Amino acid sequence: MTSSSTPNRLPLYDATAEAASSVVISRYSTSFGLASRLLTKDTREHIRNVYALVRVADEVVDGPATEAGLDPALARTVLDELETDTERAMALGFSVNPVVHAFARSARTVGFGSELTRPFFASMRMDLEQTEHDPASFDAYVYGSAEVVGLMCLRAFVYRAGRPTFDDAVLVDGARALGAAFQKVNFLRDLHADFEVLGRSYFPGVDVRSFDEATKDRLVADVQDDLDRAAVTVPLLPKDARPAVALAHALFQELNDRIAATPAARLVTSRVRVPNPVKARLAARVLTRRGTLPPRTAVTTSGTPAPPAPTQTGGSS
Repeated sequence: MTSSSTPNRLPLYDATAEAASSVVISRYSTSFGLASRLLTKDTREHIRNVYALVRVADEVVDGPATEAGLDPALARTVLDELETDTERAMALGFSVNPVVHAFARSARTVGFGSELTRPFFASMRMDLEQTEHDPASFDAYVYGSAEVVGLMCLRAFVYRAGRPTFDDAVLVDGARALGAAFQKVNFLRDLHADFEVLGRSYFPGVDVRSFDEATKDRLVADVQDDLDRAAVTVPLLPKDARPAVALAHALFQELNDRIAATPAARLVTSRVRVPNPVKARLAARVLTRRGTLPPRTAVTTSGTPAPPAPTQTGGSS
């Protein structure tokens, strides 16, 4: 029962939910955690809230739920319940799940809803039901699992900026391209684990058992196309978002370059990483360049320098 003298407890619950989401991103991703530190406090909270829900949903389909004893049918039920709770929280502004509550607060604040969450959960369900993809299902999966996450983040970046608007086609294309690049790079570096542990093969027509240099080069080039499309939009973002996005781009550019320089035979047996000192060096370079993309210095498998990233100048504030 409430009255005029009852303390307002919602801010405490909101802050607790935000803290829970912050723990998720710090435990699961050093790259996104590092990039998010370059954002202003309110934007950083929104990005963390998005990432935390995405991570929790991913854990339902990628191992922990199975290790806890859930069979695929029960995992599907749990995932459906998580989606239902998410939609209800976006409508009502409250959830008993702190991660869902924080996500819903951000969704309501920055202005997105089920038009982005439904494709995401649809892709998560594909992980429970589908082990191989054709070109159409692969595109649908990447859109739902990654591109919509880029669009959620874009909303967080621009919702108070006035200009540019979310409807700007170039920004939308860049957000989708960066999300797709992140997902495809993860597929490439997790080829062995996805195939041997989870029984999945994401890239259409690619057999991990016969993975060769030509296939690797083709997939790396596809990721590079996405990264190049995304690079064009970095200067168009609000000024306070550019350093974080530039760093995230630089980290995955470095990872894609390292994959390009890794023999195909090794790529299917080991996981390529970007060492923490390299991450720190990239962060320093991004800050020195005030949120523009640093030049590429990677070396390809042929021993020739990789081409430089597009030069970023100007941009709106």
